[in-house]
Amino acid sequence: MSAEDPLVTARRLEFTALLDRFRATAVLVPLGAGPSPDAERGLLATDLNGIRFILAFSDQQALARYAQARGEFHREWAYRTVLGARLLDVAVPAAGVPCGVALDCADGPGGVIFPPVKGIVPDKAAVDAGTYE
Repeated sequence: MSAEDPLVTARRLEFTALLDRFRATAVLVPLGAGPSPDAERGLLATDLNGIRFILAFSDQQALARYAQARGEFHREWAYRTVLGARLLDVAVPAAGVPCGVALDCADGPGGVIFPPVKGIVPDKAAVDAGTYE
């Protein structure tokens, strides 16, 4: 059995600490458009290569940077404050398709992707658990 590369071990520990902080932190999740003006709006998400990502922001400034990047800075952005653990444990499985969370996606390297894999989302929602074909 070979020892794991120290850099890999350090990065794994760093990501685990980041995941733990995210799970314990309330984040802002913009609401997307509902099917009709009177319908309840769902969480804003985007699809990338067959995987849906719920968009989450660490604070109002991060959400404002996203709005600016989209050229929609001056419109009103409705959002909910949601605990990161609730996004990963409840919202992701409820999506019904492979789904993860993108945190601060307008911040380039400062953003974080939480993919739908075991150890991040419940096994029933993890693509590496054989749940999805």
